[in-house]
Amino acid sequence: MSAPSETRLAYSIATRETLLHRLKGIDDHASWQDFFDMYWRLIYGVAVKAGLNEDEARDVVQDTVITVAKNIPEFQYNPAKCAFKTWLLNLTRWRIVDQLRKRKSKSSEPGATKWDDCTALEEIPDPAGFNLEAIWDQEWDANLLEAATQRIKRQVSARQYQMFYLHVLKELPVKEVAQRVGASMASVYLAKHRVGLMLRREIKLLQAQAD
Repeated sequence: MSAPSETRLAYSIATRETLLHRLKGIDDHASWQDFFDMYWRLIYGVAVKAGLNEDEARDVVQDTVITVAKNIPEFQYNPAKCAFKTWLLNLTRWRIVDQLRKRKSKSSEPGATKWDDCTALEEIPDPAGFNLEAIWDQEWDANLLEAATQRIKRQVSARQYQMFYLHVLKELPVKEVAQRVGASMASVYLAKHRVGLMLRREIKLLQAQAD
């Protein structure tokens, strides 16, 4: 698959239910590319933090996407019954366990279990003793922040975002930021307020659409 597009990443997260519906058409290559763009960093990052090396983590990404493809026709989007976030975590967890089994030179042929509903997380052992659910939540939140940030960068000027980035994210003093970008201190404060407000709004929107 091609390199992820940041624009498509942010857009796709906002249209989760529609995307999941489109994925049921296995030949919809554009939708599957959207899905990959949206989640590969999340799955890869969790796999690495669970103790896998880069090659193993890439295999987890590939195997998880394949497992989603096999099971998505039976997945019903109903956050009250089974959050997509939890369903995807379960699939990822089993693929990580598979890689750890392979390390030990044990037979690890994928089982026939179909994850068409939410299996209780406590029934699936955490690989290598890691609290995978906590790692997943951290990576999931980071994904949402990245998506919200990319949205905001398209809605404000490059200069405004630079002032926000330097002052809020890099924690540079207002006076130093103003000097760096050639703006007034009032402009830096305004960018902090405006961009910060927009970012919080986007994060809340994406969180509401994440289940």
